[in-house]
Amino acid sequence: MNYGYIRVSSDKQTVENQRFEIEKFCKRNGVVINFWIEETISGTKDIEQRKLGTLLKKMKKDDILLCAEISRLGRNLLMIMSILHHCMKKEIQVWTIKDNYRLGSDISSKVLAFAFGLSAEIERNLISQRTKEALARKKAEGVILGRPKGSKSKTKKLTGKENELKALLDKKVSKSAIARIMGVHRVTVDDFIKSENFN
Repeated sequence: MNYGYIRVSSDKQTVENQRFEIEKFCKRNGVVINFWIEETISGTKDIEQRKLGTLLKKMKKDDILLCAEISRLGRNLLMIMSILHHCMKKEIQVWTIKDNYRLGSDISSKVLAFAFGLSAEIERNLISQRTKEALARKKAEGVILGRPKGSKSKTKKLTGKENELKALLDKKVSKSAIARIMGVHRVTVDDFIKSENFN
């Protein structure tokens, strides 16, 4: 079975361009799409939350998944790699039109999958390095990093529950028990009592 997969990330985008690319390819190569799957969802969403996840579960050996480009499968390389790995295990082929990938369970597909994985790791390292360098540069320029002094929220978890807390303290209820009743950590209760001068 051949499945045409189309994904857009917002209602403002159109599925027509992707469908046109796939149909043009199929006409040129004598391929027939048996089913179309369209969805409007971010590519960062977990595969299980997408129609693509449901589709991959029902696809069988030698089925072909066609999409306009590999980025339609996901928005980051790790997610794409995970999808391709799943397809390779089930011997499902993935064909992309613009990128011209024909991914199956053959050795060249596995080499390409390894290249994707390596690329993802390198990209993560580069992002991390760029972030560190940018922070170091800002620090050298005298920019104060982190939350500005005094910007911490004045509202605490127990704000508005002062009367309830006071009543429990008057009844000699332990701080640990109060924390359980209020659904907070004991340290939170301690800090709030100190800040509000309940003692």
